[in-house]
Amino acid sequence: MISVEEAIGKIQARLTPLGAEKIALSDALGRVLVEDLMAQHAQPPVAVSAMDGYAVRACDVAAAPATLHQIGESRAGQGFDGSLTAGETVRIFTGAPLPGGANAIVIQEVTTAAGTAITMEESVLEGHFVRPAGLDFEKGEILLKAGTRLTPQAIGLVAAMNLPELSVRKKPKIAILATGDELVLPGTPLAPESNVNSNSFTLAALIRLFGGEPMDIGIARDSRESLLALVAKAAEADLLVTSGGASVGDHDLVRSVLGEEGLALDFWGVAARPGKPTLFGLLNGTPLLGLPGNPVSVVVGGLLFLRPAIASLLGLKEQAQPRETARLTAPMEKNGPREAYLRAKTLREPDGTCRVAPFPSQDSAMLAQTAHADCLVLRPPHAAAAAIGDRVPILRLPDFATGS
Repeated sequence: MISVEEAIGKIQARLTPLGAEKIALSDALGRVLVEDLMAQHAQPPVAVSAMDGYAVRACDVAAAPATLHQIGESRAGQGFDGSLTAGETVRIFTGAPLPGGANAIVIQEVTTAAGTAITMEESVLEGHFVRPAGLDFEKGEILLKAGTRLTPQAIGLVAAMNLPELSVRKKPKIAILATGDELVLPGTPLAPESNVNSNSFTLAALIRLFGGEPMDIGIARDSRESLLALVAKAAEADLLVTSGGASVGDHDLVRSVLGEEGLALDFWGVAARPGKPTLFGLLNGTPLLGLPGNPVSVVVGGLLFLRPAIASLLGLKEQAQPRETARLTAPMEKNGPREAYLRAKTLREPDGTCRVAPFPSQDSAMLAQTAHADCLVLRPPHAAAAAIGDRVPILRLPDFATGS
């Protein structure tokens, strides 16, 4: 067996970034840039007002109160064409361009109007409530680097840069193959020996969250013919992920059958709990990640191995899974020789302290409690027993709300 870290390294070494494609900005959420993006103009392109009020020459209101003559109005989308001279002002609204000669804004709350005679109750300095041209960014400025994964706020920036389309990394096509005679699809009447296939749906959701495009190629039965027929459908995929069939049982055919068909393993067996039978290799040019069949093993394996695999295909510089620490709410026994990932729930105390409550049972077939977990407690190999209040490292489970 190899360590989790070694397994991730072997996966990342095998996978290289995919090519590029041009897409519309409206389709860019979560996509990864393949080139730097340069602003096509300054933002704002001219000086504009940051508030509703009156555009003035600061020198005209240096001594307040001061009464100026209103000669016009400037609003967003329709500015004032003329210029201010001594004693003049222009009514202005947020985002509207400053008229010529103006260099400050007096907000409307400190003014009184009597027709076109506007009295300024407070003085202002030059630049007061003015957004100068280029305040946000300048023309030609590189604002987003290649390798950036586009968030909603980044997409807003691209739009503001006046770029309607952009070049991004192609979405990795990830084939999903479940294995086992016992598996049926959700909604199927269940026989005593049946088991609903949840793994394919878990994997598809993780793949979408991590930036890939899932391809469910079906359920392989426990026969050579069924397995090979479905595996053939993954020939055009960038990665094939299997669940089940990776262990040493008589009906675990993934390693044995595919080995006869050319599967060259980079590793089989990881010092992790759950996830020991995980394997990875190359099957006739297609990378293959084989995960155990237990539902929790799929969740943990997706986080540990599938996420960095997709990151490598997207050209992302994926760092090690970020870790936090939290204080235990219950004691934990010493750990065995494998790195353990225990489902748990975090609790935030009023003083800001993060506490973590591992679930009492950690059976890798128990999916119900996994749905309520928000983290995994990481237990290094041979970790000593831990007491209530001890700090332990945790890994956050993917959060749909943030995409992280």
